[in-house]
Amino acid sequence: MKIESLFQYLDQYLEITSFPDYSAAHNGLQVGGPSEVYRLGVAVDASEAVINEAVDRKIDLLIVHHGLFWDGRTRIVGPRFRKLRALIQGNIALYGCHLPLDAHTEVGHCAVLCAELGWDIGGRFGAYQGRDIGWWCDVDFKRDALVVHVEKTTKGPVRLIPGGPEQIYRIGVVTGSAADLIPEAAEFGLDALLTGEGPHHTFSESMEFGINTLYAGHYATETWGMKALAAHIEERFDIPWEFIDLPTGL
Repeated sequence: MKIESLFQYLDQYLEITSFPDYSAAHNGLQVGGPSEVYRLGVAVDASEAVINEAVDRKIDLLIVHHGLFWDGRTRIVGPRFRKLRALIQGNIALYGCHLPLDAHTEVGHCAVLCAELGWDIGGRFGAYQGRDIGWWCDVDFKRDALVVHVEKTTKGPVRLIPGGPEQIYRIGVVTGSAADLIPEAAEFGLDALLTGEGPHHTFSESMEFGINTLYAGHYATETWGMKALAAHIEERFDIPWEFIDLPTGL
């Protein structure tokens, strides 16, 4: 398939140009590559290890959630130079999709994670610059049972801050690092917030706002959309894909 045609489709499907994001996200095509795509790779991070693995697997297009330019630096030195060199020498195109993929209604991290957890979505929750990123769901769990259920689904440890009620009936789900939504979760009338990670002060915020906060890992909560997007591309365009799984443990 012509790779430019796939880029045009992804830009529209994911609302790449219109969806707000951090200035350093640079969603969309970040590094050019071949004119045709025969093998697709997806990963959470554009790390050097991921890119080297993509080279070894002879990937034509690598789609990542976290792209190359998060630090905002413009100098092409050190690890960034090595990553760009590997992409260029391996003739691999790199495409980034950050908040547009967290928020997507079909293949987004948040929506797919809710589905994998077996929860019926009640509505949108967690806005960034006027666009909703996550969802809230109606559930019925004791706190400890909820932690066990999430751990089984994400296949990793979950850190609970028990600031809210013992019985949980409504939970917000925003993948990645969304602990700043604790006050909004309280205003929204939620019993709990499920996200990936958060800073130290969010322990006190959870206790003070009366919210159970579950940290299931930044990486662990952001694998879902990558796989779902790749499966969507394969179904629509018949392009085989591989998930390059290099967990950070964070």
